[in-house]
Amino acid sequence: MNAKIQVGILSAWLMVLPVLQAQPALKQVFKDDFLVGAAVNASQFSGSDQAASLFVARQFDSITPENVLKWENVHPGPGVFDFTQADRYVAFGESHQMAIIGHTLVWHQQTPAWVFHRPDGSDVSAEWLMNCLSNHIFTVVGRYRGRIRGWDVVNEAVGEDGKLRPTPWLRILGPQYLVKAYQWAHEADPHAELYYNDYGIENQPKRDGALTLVRNLLAAHVPLAAVGIQEHVSLNWPAPAQISQTIAAFGSLGVKVNISELDVDVLPPTAVGHSADVGLLLARNPRLNPYPQELPETVQEALARRYGQLFFVYVQNRKSIERVTFWGVNDGDSWLNNWPVPGRRNYPLLFDRHNQPKPAFSNVIASAEKYGLLQKKGSAYDEVANP
Repeated sequence: MNAKIQVGILSAWLMVLPVLQAQPALKQVFKDDFLVGAAVNASQFSGSDQAASLFVARQFDSITPENVLKWENVHPGPGVFDFTQADRYVAFGESHQMAIIGHTLVWHQQTPAWVFHRPDGSDVSAEWLMNCLSNHIFTVVGRYRGRIRGWDVVNEAVGEDGKLRPTPWLRILGPQYLVKAYQWAHEADPHAELYYNDYGIENQPKRDGALTLVRNLLAAHVPLAAVGIQEHVSLNWPAPAQISQTIAAFGSLGVKVNISELDVDVLPPTAVGHSADVGLLLARNPRLNPYPQELPETVQEALARRYGQLFFVYVQNRKSIERVTFWGVNDGDSWLNNWPVPGRRNYPLLFDRHNQPKPAFSNVIASAEKYGLLQKKGSAYDEVANP
C-alpha cells in the first residue's frame, strides 16, 4: 500500500471516528441473535468512499450486493462476463470477515433481453434458455466457490395470488427451471447456503404460494437453507402478528428465515411508475413528495416506533432468523428515493444521509434490551406488541 492510500484511509478514519465512538455497532448488539447486514453499492465496497467503507465495516457483519451480481451487470452479453465490481465486493467482505451474500441468480428483472428473446423479438427455445441458465449459474457461483456464504438463487417467483409469476422463465421453461436452478447452484458450490427470496409474503395468499414452492423444492431434495422475507414495509403494514406468523410458517418447514431487504417507506403510496412525466407529476401533486427537506419530528417518532416494533419481533423469533439485512446503509442510498416515483426524498433506514443515527437506531438497540427485560418478567407477547 502506497503512502497516498495510507493517508487517505487515515483521514477517512479520523472523520468517522467520533461517530463510531458515540454509537454502538448493530453487529455487536445482536451478535447472540442474528447477523445484521446491509445492501452495499460500489462506492462503499470499492474504496472510492473510504469513510462509508469504514462505517459499513463498523456496523455490519454481513453484506449483500445491491446490483453488481445481478445478471445485467455480471453477464451483459452472450458469452460475456464482467466480474470487476463483483470481485471487489467479495474482496471487501473477506477483508472484514463478513458473511458475504450473493444476490441474485434467477430473476425476471434486471436480466438482459437477449436471455429471453432472439434478435427478431421471438422467444428463445427452451433448450437454449436452459443451457444459458446452467452456464450462468455454474460460471457465477463457481467463481466464488467457498467465498460467498449463500445465494438468493431464485428471486420473486410467486405472484400476489400465490401462483407462480408468469415470467419469461416460467413461460419458456415451465416450473422445472426452479428445481434445476437450485440443483446447479448446489453443484457449483456444495457448501454455499441456498435461499428463496420474495416480498409481500406476509400476505396470506402469497405466503401460501411461497410455502407451496418451498415444500416442492424440499420434496425435490433441494438443500434450501432459508427463505428471505424482504420486509419492504410501511409505517402501518404488516402488523407484528403477520410477521411472526410468516416467520413461524416457514420455520415449521425446517428452513431458516432471512429478513433480507428491510426498509420502512414513510412516503404516501402511489401507483405511478417510472414512465410518468415525473417533474410534472410532482409539481402538480407535491403531496407525493411531502418531505423534500427533512422528516418532521412526528414522522421521525413514528419511524422510530416502527423500527422498535419490528426488531422486537425479530428478537422474539431469533431462533428462526439467521440474518437481518437493511436494503441500503443510509437514507441517501435507498432505492425508495427513486421508486415508484423518481426524485422523491425518502427516509427509510436507521442512518441519515450523513451516516448519523436517527431516533429509529436507538429504538432498535432498545428493542433487544426491552425483550430481555420482559422475558425475565414473563410478559406475554400481546402486552408488548407495540414497544
